[in-house]
Amino acid sequence: MLEKPVAESPWWRSLSNPRLLGTRLSSNVELLINFIVVVATIVFILSQGSGFGIRIAQLFAIFAILAVSLNLVIGYTGLLSLAHVAFFGVGAYSVAILTTDAAYEQVPGHIPHFGLSFFTALFVGMAITGVVALFVGGVLSRFRDDIFVLVSVGFAVISHRIFLFWQPVTRGPFGIHAIAKPEVGGMVIDSRLEFLFLTLAFLVIVFLISWLIVRSSFGRVLMAIREDEQAIEVFGYKARYFKLTIWVISAMMAALAGGITASEQTFIDPQSFVLLESILLVTIVILGGLGTLWGSLLGALVFVLLNEGMRFVPFLPGELIGQARLAILGIVIVLLMLFRPQGLVGRFKL
Repeated sequence: MLEKPVAESPWWRSLSNPRLLGTRLSSNVELLINFIVVVATIVFILSQGSGFGIRIAQLFAIFAILAVSLNLVIGYTGLLSLAHVAFFGVGAYSVAILTTDAAYEQVPGHIPHFGLSFFTALFVGMAITGVVALFVGGVLSRFRDDIFVLVSVGFAVISHRIFLFWQPVTRGPFGIHAIAKPEVGGMVIDSRLEFLFLTLAFLVIVFLISWLIVRSSFGRVLMAIREDEQAIEVFGYKARYFKLTIWVISAMMAALAGGITASEQTFIDPQSFVLLESILLVTIVILGGLGTLWGSLLGALVFVLLNEGMRFVPFLPGELIGQARLAILGIVIVLLMLFRPQGLVGRFKL
């Protein structure tokens, strides 16, 4: 005879249990602090009214979308993927190519002329990325653990080579210029501040969708797969189906970030989608915390502030800033793994 499930205790019953009350209060306080830190930082940056401040906020929003989407795969499902930058690149190139029209100066060769609007190209690019992710995920789902990581690295490297050498479509090392800006109601979103608000709106949508996923029964199955995939198979769940589904959703979110980045910068080239970018994205997720969406936001914020803050170190020569950023970020990660391996607000270790 099956035992009757135990219902979750309502909040008021925790008042009689000091340990449960302390856990709830600690979790709520931690969540509130993270929210206040993220919002206060964004408000402060925007209140400065400077182009640099807006640029910082724009970078945060893009990295936050990428980190939240990647956390769905790494933190909630337990799949350590280094292929996220490939989907980021597919989304960026899709928007760049699909918005190109006949007035574009072609050097060298010829790329197709579609002339689609930004939003149409963005959603088509996400669909294209979803198809690519479905194919790649079907291959990757055959592997586990270390082999899965290695194959994902291989896909990231292959995608970069395609961006670099498929010149009739991507223009290779020359990149694609004059990428179209979004239009809303016949008005072109051209200013940095307007584009930032658009990006933040997309970030809110991505965050809410991710939150609904992890709070649903589908999300609970993902977390069960992370803990013990074989056990979840015993109960009749097809783990491969769940992993492939969240893989495709995560990839389409990365493509969204790629399309926004391409339009905001109006130029892309293959060097923006190297393997190192995937490693940095994984670092952001670990920094914020695995299995927590708020941690992804906080990790993106800390990463951007550390990365861009290096510009203001007075004794550091300009030519060494790039190397110093990576070195300091590496030191931060080492210290984090030593003293708080679950990340700033995470609950699980890698």
